[in-house]
Amino acid sequence: MLKNIIVLTSLIAATFAACPNIVSRAEWGARPPNSISYQSVPVPYVVIHHSASGGCTSQSSCSSLVRSFQNYHMDSNGWADIGYSFLVGEDGNAYEGRGWDRVGAHAPGYNSQSIGICIIGTFTSSVPNTSAQNAAKNLISCGVSNGKIRSAYSLIGHRQATSTACPGDALYNLIKSWDNYNPNP
Repeated sequence: MLKNIIVLTSLIAATFAACPNIVSRAEWGARPPNSISYQSVPVPYVVIHHSASGGCTSQSSCSSLVRSFQNYHMDSNGWADIGYSFLVGEDGNAYEGRGWDRVGAHAPGYNSQSIGICIIGTFTSSVPNTSAQNAAKNLISCGVSNGKIRSAYSLIGHRQATSTACPGDALYNLIKSWDNYNPNP
């Protein structure tokens, strides 16, 4: 009996071990969305973005930036909420945007079938730090483990969905080496 409990505990821990710390909407001070559309999960795509802004290395500075992105998306773009599913800071945290089950507004043609992950900062000539890279990869693994992202998902950069320089040349070249990168989505 004890052996079965130990095995079960190990399996549960392995399932959730890949999840990074996810800062909830309440924790970063999100506004309520104007409307919500739900998507079918698991989704077949993960789309990587950069914010093309300054970076952040603490939960307080990242939360402030995430609030500013949400304000811009809602007030200037007229979107129902922040566009991304999640954002990742160089503090190693993931910040809940629309989350796992809600349609984003981050990549035309892919919004209803993807999780959009924005790494906070500008990554045209340098890559995110190791903490941010690991948090993004762990967030993807977490989504797969929890049935939110297909195990055979396709990873793409935002520029593969629409004409943009996002996620920056350095980050785009980096994600080409990540698991499940798809050069021809």
